[in-house]
Amino acid sequence: MSLSLDVVTERYEIAGGFRIARGARTHAEVVVATLSEGRLKGRGECLPYARYDESLDSVTEQILDMAGALAGGLDREGLRRAMPAGAARNALDCALWDLEAKRAGARVWELAGLPAPRSTPTAFTLGIDTPDLMRAKAAANAHRPLLKVKLGGPADDGGAGDLARLRAVREGAPQATIIVDANEGWRLADYQRLAPEMTALGVAMVEQPLPAGDDDALEGVDRPLPVCADEACHDRETLPALTGRYDMINIKLDKTGGLTEALALRDEARAMGFQVMVGCMLATSLAMAPALIVAQGAEIVDLDGPLLLSKDREHGLVYDEHGAHAPSAKLWG
Repeated sequence: MSLSLDVVTERYEIAGGFRIARGARTHAEVVVATLSEGRLKGRGECLPYARYDESLDSVTEQILDMAGALAGGLDREGLRRAMPAGAARNALDCALWDLEAKRAGARVWELAGLPAPRSTPTAFTLGIDTPDLMRAKAAANAHRPLLKVKLGGPADDGGAGDLARLRAVREGAPQATIIVDANEGWRLADYQRLAPEMTALGVAMVEQPLPAGDDDALEGVDRPLPVCADEACHDRETLPALTGRYDMINIKLDKTGGLTEALALRDEARAMGFQVMVGCMLATSLAMAPALIVAQGAEIVDLDGPLLLSKDREHGLVYDEHGAHAPSAKLWG
């Protein structure tokens, strides 16, 4: 039976907007790839990221370029060799997993030889803002066990603005565990100045404080506040350069190019001594579902994309006091 490919873009409103060090957004625009084989359909979602020179048009074109090869029987391993890691390959890899599960009448984790995902507590992200507004947002979410705080203010203030924001968040949510994400907005001097004070405030980790291209400055440096690689970590090929510079890696399927590489990256990173965080782009439950499989056993899970949207897609993940629950077969896998 022949295999056909369809690609669409979808737009979702972000509840209240969202701001990080690189700018503000009001909507999340995702690309969804659907592979059809008779009555069976497999879907995968990705979010093109300008930081990696991706756009809706470029990612859509990359996906469509694979239509002939997929119709000819290209499998996930062939896809990994044929396409670079990134958002386009993620959408197709996850669509293939979904289609394979439907063919087999089984769940994806069964095909992967893994146990069913358990409910997984996730971080909830607070976008960068004024200290007063961040205090109010923290207070509104003080019931959540883990808050991720976006920082990375102007580097010329020596980090004072970020510290003020963080103190405000701690005042608003005195019991929550806090992790911070500087989105490449600091210099080494900022990290060295802020790390002891943030540790004193109970911060557990900082994500990508320095630009990925400047992270050699972290090598051999005392890191009292553990440092997690995000923009510096994509797939297994990027791991060797992170040794001695980072304590943890953030696995995102839009960086790894899909679930297949994400699972392999997780295993290799652990073998090399890295702790694991599993994160996401600002997308719907269709993008979170495969990431939940990778997130099992991770030290930190940040799969809150749907919680930041005004409305998720149909059959979205269930989030409750226990965290994110395994997807229904109607959603994915």
